[in-house]
Amino acid sequence: MALIVQKYGGTSVGTPERILNVARRLLATQSEGNSVVAIVSAMSGVTDSLIKLAKEVSNQPTEREMDVLLATGEQTTMALAAMAIQHMGGKAVSLTGAQAGIVTSGVHTKAKISNVTPDQIQKHLSDGAIVIIAGFQGETSDGAITTLGRGGSDLTAIAIASAIDADACQIFTDVDGVYTCDPRIVPTAKKIEAISYDEMLEMASSGSKVMQSRSVEFAKKFGVEFEVRSSFNNNPGTIVKEESAGMEQVVVRGVSIERNQAKVTVAQVPDKPGCAARLFTALADAHVMVDVIVQNVSASGSTDISFTINRDELEKIGDLLDRVALEIGAGEVRKQDGIAKLSVVGIGMRTHSGVAAKLFEALAKGGINIQMISTSEIKIAVILDEEKIAEAAKLAHTAFGLDASA
Repeated sequence: MALIVQKYGGTSVGTPERILNVARRLLATQSEGNSVVAIVSAMSGVTDSLIKLAKEVSNQPTEREMDVLLATGEQTTMALAAMAIQHMGGKAVSLTGAQAGIVTSGVHTKAKISNVTPDQIQKHLSDGAIVIIAGFQGETSDGAITTLGRGGSDLTAIAIASAIDADACQIFTDVDGVYTCDPRIVPTAKKIEAISYDEMLEMASSGSKVMQSRSVEFAKKFGVEFEVRSSFNNNPGTIVKEESAGMEQVVVRGVSIERNQAKVTVAQVPDKPGCAARLFTALADAHVMVDVIVQNVSASGSTDISFTINRDELEKIGDLLDRVALEIGAGEVRKQDGIAKLSVVGIGMRTHSGVAAKLFEALAKGGINIQMISTSEIKIAVILDEEKIAEAAKLAHTAFGLDASA
């Protein structure tokens, strides 16, 4: 008998009919002699509707109350899924994140999992029940409800799989697996059979919407191998696992894009120790995630520092940077939206040269200007005008031989 964790995303549980489909899949998995734990997201569109409701009663709802509100989305799904299984003659019990033993930090809307005590899960499994757990949420040691950020149900699934030492962890979504690029943007994209944690982490953090990046990071840390597959068919998906021999033969594994970006430039920052630290400490204290950072060559004792953030964070920083710039003696703070990030990812970059040159040449042939560049051992990311991002993705995808016809 195997212990299997299955996670179902918002589109997989988006309607009562789809919840019934998930119930049938869970019962079928159990009927094969397995113990089953399911992690469910809120029904598609519910989280956005809850956010809209909050803004209709408050211009600036507190993050604590937003967590309390948003956690109800997943709780609705877990109860409906358990009801569906019971209606079909099965045995199921639903648990909130707190009831499942998920303890988190106290940072509302972006909490981190501190510990998982799965006593309730194991008790119900031993009673022969399918356990349905609300994803995306947990509880602090003081009893406050917290949420894990967008895509947090992925993190719930990986953490639960690790805590109960599951034999398999399956992430069910509306696509057949991880593709070389979003097929809606690049129709010639191919499904990837297996991908390393590092590659998946870079793709997730670079805009691939298949998995939350923190969940991949957690999976790598605790060695949780998982499969991304579709909830609408029985096709094999993409296995995400430790790097294996032969993976480096593929130079570029995939192309990711991330829209909804903004670029911030702080001009004439004094070129002396502590100024950059003061700037980014203020952003960290405001829980603003910074991505690409570029500092220009110092001239006349000062330099310009540019960085990218999610466009939604622009409102959060408000006058913060203007105040810090004044404190450190810097100049104007310029904010620009309408940009996007394109990344090419592959562990093969470690042993192959010329990847950057090929990417830049492909974009140049398309007349696409690069605003910022960031690199890691297995990734090259560029910041472009958002209106050019789809064209850029197609050019890069073709240049690296990733098209299905290649």
